[in-house]
Formats: sequence, C-alpha cells, structure tokens
Amino acid sequence: MKHHSIGEFEELVLLVVAALHDEAYGVSIQEKLAEQLSKNINISAIHVALKRMEDKGFVKSRFGGITEDRGGRRKKFYAITALGKHVLDSQYALRTTLYKMIPTISFSR
Repeated sequence: MKHHSIGEFEELVLLVVAALHDEAYGVSIQEKLAEQLSKNINISAIHVALKRMEDKGFVKSRFGGITEDRGGRRKKFYAITALGKHVLDSQYALRTTLYKMIPTISFSR
C-alpha cells in the first residue's frame, strides 16, 4: 500500500475530526484543538488543512442545513474516511514503535 504523508498539524486536525464524529466543522475543530493545546488556533489554518486532507481522501465533507443564526449559510461538516483512519493507525504505530525504542534510563531534567 502507498505511504501517505501527513504533517503534525494535519494529524491533530484529523484526530479531532475522528473524535467529533458527525459534529466536526471548522469552529468545533478549532475549539477542541484550542482546549487540548491550550492555545488559540487560526481558523484559516484549519480550513487549509481540511482542504488538503479532503484532496488526499483522508476526510469527506457534507453541508448541513441552512440556519438563521448563521445568516443563511450552511456549516460544512467533515468525517474521517477509511483511508484517514488507516493513516492515523499507521502514525500511531510508528510513534509507539519509536517511543518504545527509548532506553529505560534516568533522564536528567
């Protein structure tokens, strides 16, 4: 199978999309990342990452209904695909393997 490349930020966004399941859209992703990372994340960066991942086939999108509180605009929801889940599984396995390579010695602070 072809190796699929994913950067750290894309990986974080993809993890949040998977965690939020059917409720993943730009602002909900931004809020969850800000909560978990304890820092503000630019919404434009999230949209760029989502577009790149949709182009790669890691996520798919759909539009929600029109709502008055959004001025007649629709939310664009994202869901992880089977390929996206495979990429996350591969990243997790790689990181775990590398972590386990750290010798069990005392590290100075």
